[in-house]
Amino acid sequence: MAKQTLAFTCSACGASHKKWAGRCDTCGEWNSIQEEAPLAAGPKGKTIGAAKGRKIELSDLTTKDAPLPRSNCGIEELDRVLGGGLVPASAILVGGDPGIGKSTLLLQATAKFALTGKKAIYVSGEEAASQIRMRAQRLGLTKAPVQLASETNLRDILTTLEAERPDLVVIDSIQTMWVDHIDSAPGSVSQVRAVAHELTTFAKKRGVAVILVGHVTKDGQIAGPRVVEHMVDTVLYFEGERGHQFRILRAVKNRFGPADEIGVFQMTGSGLEEVTNPSALFLSDREKPAPGSVVFAGIEGTRPLLVEIQALVAQSALANARRTVVGWDSGRLSMILAVLESRAGVSFAGMDVYLNVAGGMRISEPAADLAVAAALISARLDMSLPGDLVIFGEISLSGGLRPISQAEARLKEAKKLGFSGAFAPSRMKLASTSGMTVKKVNDVATFITDCFGDIEA
Repeated sequence: MAKQTLAFTCSACGASHKKWAGRCDTCGEWNSIQEEAPLAAGPKGKTIGAAKGRKIELSDLTTKDAPLPRSNCGIEELDRVLGGGLVPASAILVGGDPGIGKSTLLLQATAKFALTGKKAIYVSGEEAASQIRMRAQRLGLTKAPVQLASETNLRDILTTLEAERPDLVVIDSIQTMWVDHIDSAPGSVSQVRAVAHELTTFAKKRGVAVILVGHVTKDGQIAGPRVVEHMVDTVLYFEGERGHQFRILRAVKNRFGPADEIGVFQMTGSGLEEVTNPSALFLSDREKPAPGSVVFAGIEGTRPLLVEIQALVAQSALANARRTVVGWDSGRLSMILAVLESRAGVSFAGMDVYLNVAGGMRISEPAADLAVAAALISARLDMSLPGDLVIFGEISLSGGLRPISQAEARLKEAKKLGFSGAFAPSRMKLASTSGMTVKKVNDVATFITDCFGDIEA
């Protein structure tokens, strides 16, 4: 075994000595040298060794710090998702499918940020500066004082940023950047990790807000190591269907604001436009009441949002019936179908089931269970529900309905859009119903009877 190295430190001045002595050679104090245990018992090179570092300053939870200053980007939906604006010295990761509009959104945000008098730099590793200028011309942003660069060498980029001292830097994208001390291709795991570390460290030391654009895999996750998401302060996903005009910016991690907040945009010929009332927009193309169509009053972040859930049930010609879901969890659909059959006697055996959330929206909260069940039964019975009705509630495996949060905000949003009736769990307390007729039900079987009447399985 390796011999353990002893450490001797002067208690008066803190000087280190290789062996004990009666007098400290540094400060001249007598009997001040004491033997100390090493930080690690293992040999140096394998462990941290015996050498000690400096003592860091500690503080308690009562320390009063000034509130974080924020700078508005000029795009209210983006500021909402960020928690109120850009925070200096923050690192933000933006991911999304190719062609979804990430570069367009960030160029618009950078231009409006620069128009407020702040210094902004846009660095692209995928496009030439002339291509970015063409996009800016199409978006009408040529007068914005944004500085452009087309470079992939991180050492040159950091040297330029040190000299320019901007307030905002956009790196598009992190998979194209490389550092010269790592012998691997750009986009590899080691390169992405090293580039993210260097840019995040630069943001913290220089007080610069850095936005990183990240590619996504086929599963929709940020490409490269997941450690990149842990290194940054905020992770945003840009979602939407290519053939649909709606785009949703969702925060899945935010150290400076609420997570799961969303911003809604509409893709137009002149770029991305903000949608201030997404509920009205998602329901604008809704046709007259039809079987399988139900309006769900949901909550995304801090915003109430009404979306249409569509279902189609048809006899299957296959041995295994289809279960196709768009915008919702397929596993949760299987659970709802099992509860309807076991607890309410409504069977979907031998039937193809198709479920879709209109507008390209994706719903993750369990409060949509009751609306999905209503859409499935409405499609199976070929029976339309009233057009002024909204439904929400979580279904348990026992068939009961569990209470949900922020019910009053959901009802107020529905009332504002002209809805007059709602179905909700009975154990939910409401201070006010916002002028709506709310029918409370205990379980799925009672809901089916009250909503559709007596049906035959």
